[in-house]
Amino acid sequence: MKHFLIREKKKQLVAIKQLKNIIMIIEVLGTGCAKCKALEKVTREVVEQNGVDATIRKVEDIMEIMKFNVMTTPALVVDGEVVVKGRVPSNQELKEILTNK
Repeated sequence: MKHFLIREKKKQLVAIKQLKNIIMIIEVLGTGCAKCKALEKVTREVVEQNGVDATIRKVEDIMEIMKFNVMTTPALVVDGEVVVKGRVPSNQELKEILTNK
């Protein structure tokens, strides 16, 4: 069941990307703690500073977060794949993650 939900989520992301001509969809998972807010802030900064063509979405609903099989937040999802969880990466690490996708 879990794998089915992940596949469906990826299909939805592909459809959204095609409709909006978006290169990357970034989701920041977190319920609103200080680290979650910090991850969202640093993600927005890195995207803006490096001209990354992306849409950033904040996901606070615990049921939606659980679909990604993430037990510790904050977490960062890029195009349906969890790339960071349980911490806030440095600006440089995040830049490498987003520019190498």
